[in-house]
Amino acid sequence: MGSILPSRLRAKENLRNMVSETALSRNGLVWPFFVKAEGRPEEVHGKGITRVPLGEVEAFVEPLYELGLKSALLFGVPQRKDGAGSGAFDGPVQSAIARLKRCFPGLNVITDVCLCQYTDHGHCGVVEDGRINRGKTLEALSKVAVSHAEAGADVVAPSAMADGQVGALRRALDAAGFEGTCIMAYSAKYASTLYAPFREAAGSSPAFGDRAAYQMDFRNSREGILEGELDLAEGADILMVKPAMPYLDVIKEFRERFTRPIAAYQVSGEYVMIKEYCRATGTDETKVALEMLTCIRRAGANIIMSYFVPEILKTLERWP
Repeated sequence: MGSILPSRLRAKENLRNMVSETALSRNGLVWPFFVKAEGRPEEVHGKGITRVPLGEVEAFVEPLYELGLKSALLFGVPQRKDGAGSGAFDGPVQSAIARLKRCFPGLNVITDVCLCQYTDHGHCGVVEDGRINRGKTLEALSKVAVSHAEAGADVVAPSAMADGQVGALRRALDAAGFEGTCIMAYSAKYASTLYAPFREAAGSSPAFGDRAAYQMDFRNSREGILEGELDLAEGADILMVKPAMPYLDVIKEFRERFTRPIAAYQVSGEYVMIKEYCRATGTDETKVALEMLTCIRRAGANIIMSYFVPEILKTLERWP
């Protein structure tokens, strides 16, 4: 069996575009990058996973904004770390938000709300006696989210996978007068092996143990549905699945179950695997990235975070 389309519809690119079932849009693409206080721009595992000094953040974003960048996801690289992650409360992310919103008022600024980059132990919450203290973690995450909203963030994205984090952030934001700030919940964030380049860029590898106790078991999909339902009940506006490509089935289940927007994060390990495949085979990197992102979109994600967004913005209109 061949294509279900008549050959005359497959013959010309503009006709193929007209009848294609799935299309990427600039509106649904989010570029993640890291902000540090000072120094020079740094690339981790090749161009794409980038640490940007605060003083250069506008110049770094401007060419992509001119290409049609609609949304960015910010992570912080602090100058100091401690057991409480106190560097998360007032650091380069808050300053970067204000600068970006002032320079690019049409840009949606999304911020990661977690403590792993800021703690000296690398875990996502406040650790006491070898275990995460849930109450103190929720208090800290709420404080971080409010500080991001005060700086001008449009969306906060709690990624610590702490039970009750969405509800805690919603209450804190509303109490501080930020009822209009959206929450993008990392609802199905799996304990994946594909985060290594990110942890290198963020300096967030755990000093002991791992995060399997609070991130999701990769063998489970129904658990992801339960987490999504809990996040919706707590006030989430957007539900995320992370990673993306190995979890297309979960993205599809989210799309079929939930009416809220669904986000998917093509994580650093997925990015590096594509880069290495293309380097080894000579395959066009952008074409591979576009194929992968279109598959994520086809599975049901309205919003896709990817380190390939700069390349995709340059070529999106030419993709059949």
